[in-house]
Parts: sequence; C-alpha cells; structure tokens
Amino acid sequence: MDFQFTEEQLMIQDVARRIAQEKIAPSAEHFDQTGEFPLDNIRLLGENGLMGIEVPTEYGGAGMDPVSYVLAMIEIAEADCAHSTIVSVNNSLFCNGLLKFGTEAQKQKYVRAIAEGKEIGAFALTEPQSGSDATAMRCKAVKQADGSYVINGKKSWITSGPVAKYIILFAMTDPSKGAKGITAFMIDTAKDGFHRGKTEPKLGIRASATCEIEFTDYVATPDEVVGTEGEGFKIAMGVLDAGRIGIASQAVGLARAAYKAAVEYSRERKSFGQAIGSFQMIQAKIADMKCRLDAAELLTLRAAWTKAQTEKHGGRFSTEASVAKLTASEAAMFITHAALQIHGGMGYSKEMPLERYFRDAKITEIYEGTSEIQRMVIARNETGLR
Repeated sequence: MDFQFTEEQLMIQDVARRIAQEKIAPSAEHFDQTGEFPLDNIRLLGENGLMGIEVPTEYGGAGMDPVSYVLAMIEIAEADCAHSTIVSVNNSLFCNGLLKFGTEAQKQKYVRAIAEGKEIGAFALTEPQSGSDATAMRCKAVKQADGSYVINGKKSWITSGPVAKYIILFAMTDPSKGAKGITAFMIDTAKDGFHRGKTEPKLGIRASATCEIEFTDYVATPDEVVGTEGEGFKIAMGVLDAGRIGIASQAVGLARAAYKAAVEYSRERKSFGQAIGSFQMIQAKIADMKCRLDAAELLTLRAAWTKAQTEKHGGRFSTEASVAKLTASEAAMFITHAALQIHGGMGYSKEMPLERYFRDAKITEIYEGTSEIQRMVIARNETGLR
C-alpha cells in the first residue's frame, strides 16, 4: 500500500473540500433543523463528479479509484454527515451495483443520470421485519408469461427514498430457494404501482431523507432485471462491501470534525486559571481520540486500496471493509462522545455542532450492517466457520 496520494486523488479531495467548506458546512445546521433535502448542494456535487467518483467517464462519472472516493467522502462528512450519506448511497450502493452487474443499456440509462447528479438513486433491501436477516424478506416479484414481473411488498429505511428517481430493489422471486431466490430489479419511481410512505423523523442525518416504500402490482420488465434471476442476494452482499467503505469514510470525516473541535476548545477554554487542555484527564481523552481517529482512517484507506486491487486482480475485500466500518463507526461514537464531554454544557447546546455530531455518529454503527454483523463477518471470514 502506497501512502503517497496521486495528483488525481489530491485533486478530487481538494474539489470535495472546497465544496464541503464553502457550501455544505455553512448550510449544515439549517438542513439538520429543517430536515429539508439539500438538493442544490447535491446537484453541485454531481456537477463536480462527486456523485459518481468511481464511475467511468463514459457513464458520466469522474473515473477515479476507491481511494479517491474515500478522500472525497471524508471531506464531505467532515462538513456534514447527512450530505455524505446521500453521496455514499449514490456512489457505493447504486452506481457500484449497476457497474458490476448491470447491462450496457442499464448503465447508460440509470448510472449516467445518477453520476451527473441529475437524479437521485436509492437501494432497497431492508424490510419492516427483516434488517440484518435479509433472506427473510417478504417483498415478492412473480414472473409472468411475457417475462415481466409483478412486484408487491414493502421496504423500510430507504435512504433518499422520498426523492429518488431510480431504486435498486431486491425481491423474492422463488421463496423455496432462500437466498438464491432473491432477484434485483431497477425501479423507476414514476411508474404506476410505486408508493412512498412518510419521511422518517430520525435522530440524526436529518437532511438525508428516509422513508418506507411500497409496491402494489408494480410491473418490472425483463430489461429491468439487474444481473440474472436469483442473483440478487449475491449482488446485495457485494454492493454492501463497497458501501461499508463509504460508511467508514463517513465515520472518519465526522470523527475528524469532532476531534478538531475538541482540540480547539481545549486550547481556548480556561478553568482554574489555565487552558483545560493542560489537564491530564483532557489530555488523555485527546490522545485516545487521536489514536482511534488515525487507526480508523488508515484502515479505511487500506480497505479502499484492497478494493482497487481486487478490481484489477480479482478476490474479495469483505474482511477489510468490515474491519474499516466497525473500527471507524465505533471510533466516531467514542470521539463524538469525548468531544461533547470536553465541551461540557456547551457541547450539549444546539448553539454548537457537537450535539449534531453526536446524533449523527450513532447511525454509522447501524446501517450497512450493524457492528454486530461486522463482527460476525470478520470472525466467519477469519475462522472459515459458519
């Protein structure tokens, strides 16, 4: 692994940092308070190649590598976690899945619109009764004589669901086959049979719109199947590996923002006649925060580098992705908690962003696979036992 970033990687990082600091950071509090979807900012990110960082230029993307994606995501998440959630879904879950398993026509029709930021994409796997156990899904797609599928069922906690134009949906086409009976479909939300539920009132990442979606006799044509019938679970798990790198990057950026705020406050805040940063208990917190932040960042970059190697030479990066996601998300919770504690009463006030960082951090331990799931993935891959 080369720790020296390329000129191209530094360029996309600089673009992301500029937009994050000039446009996203100043508006983050507003979007958190109102819960509005930051459409103008997302459009701007798309115009600058940040909604399709790893998407080849022929499909409207920036044509960059996984490390570039991590560097850009960290910058965006440092400015606002909710914005980075939208970026992560578009890049990791939507575009990545179609690039790997979609047809040429699907890439041209769906990936380009999302990568350029003209439309918003989403990923629908979770259901009200099936989160970590994806094979327990009840959403069904019944094949018809003409090759089309009639879809009925619900999906929940769909990030960008209230605003998405296109959604990658996973539905059961043959319940008798379990995981091998799941198929992926491209959904156009403008078609009949698609319905959106209420936007979820979330604890954090409030500007990242989330809702339940429902299908009532929705008809998917044969050319809207992603991959082949029965390949859906494989597609979902592969896409989630990439998604976990995105969430790890998000956690690193969020943790970095909280860490910087804590260090600055420890220098400025006086107590008993001296800066609180001179007190040993504060110094211990800062040292622990720094160690966890650096470990999370390096493990996330390792996962991205490994992903790039697998794209060239084959193989898997699921362990590296899970290690990064687990470490970074738990580091984000630890660091935001410690930063809030260092700020004392001011950290608890909405006048400062610490309480938002704290609320936003929790979701990184839950979506794209909970911390418990990450530990299970890592242990199973290491032992070979199921």
